[in-house]
Amino acid sequence: MNQPHSTRDFEGLAALVTGGASGIGAAVAMALRDRGARVAVLDRDPTGAPAGTLPVAADVTSDEAVRAAVAETVAAFGALHTVVGNAGIGAVGTVEDTADEEWQRLLDVNVLGLVRTARAALPHLRAATADRPGCVSITHTCSIAATAGLPQRAAYSASKGAVLALTRAMAADHIREGIRVNCVNPGTVDTPWVGRLLDRAADPAAERAALEARQPTGRLVSAQEVAAAVAYLAGPSAAAVTGTALAVDGGMQGLRLRPEPPGEPDR
Repeated sequence: MNQPHSTRDFEGLAALVTGGASGIGAAVAMALRDRGARVAVLDRDPTGAPAGTLPVAADVTSDEAVRAAVAETVAAFGALHTVVGNAGIGAVGTVEDTADEEWQRLLDVNVLGLVRTARAALPHLRAATADRPGCVSITHTCSIAATAGLPQRAAYSASKGAVLALTRAMAADHIREGIRVNCVNPGTVDTPWVGRLLDRAADPAAERAALEARQPTGRLVSAQEVAAAVAYLAGPSAAAVTGTALAVDGGMQGLRLRPEPPGEPDR
């Protein structure tokens, strides 16, 4: 359950979350809202936007729609301090069985969607730095797929690798303007997309068990856990953090556990 945060460290700040009507995005929108932010949720279908947020309909593949959504957010809130670029899509397949059209769709949403959002938001973020230094940020939702080779995820992994590189390049470009840029790298998160993936598996229970087993914690990551990491990176407590990828992956990237002997605890 997503509980209101006891700290109101986003009080007076305005935030925009793309893909914020479901999954990780909705959890992020609620986390920022509960910590005092005014939050706009940009989504193709914003009807699922959390209560207390501003729903804004836009598709991140349209530069015109994104610019209009950012303008609507600033008109409603009077400023923009924090952007969370979360809208993204997944794909299953190798380079051999993924068509060019699927590659283009992944890159258009997962990479250029972030570019379009940042491009529209940057003038407003620059304007906010004088008022709230250290509190102006862009945070991207990246993935464990950017740093670990996963089977059947060629196009998705390539898109998220681009997100990681983009995050670091943007951090270098905008650090002297007072705009911090970071990303969060989740492992496999218990979201509607993963649920749909499991539904298509020949044995959904076995597939879920396999996904859980590849994370050292033995379970999927929750959307709320990712949202807490995003809120840290986006918030004033991370005023000295930029160009960073924060893993929320149950140890999947960094840990290499020995197989557990039957009947004995892992050591």
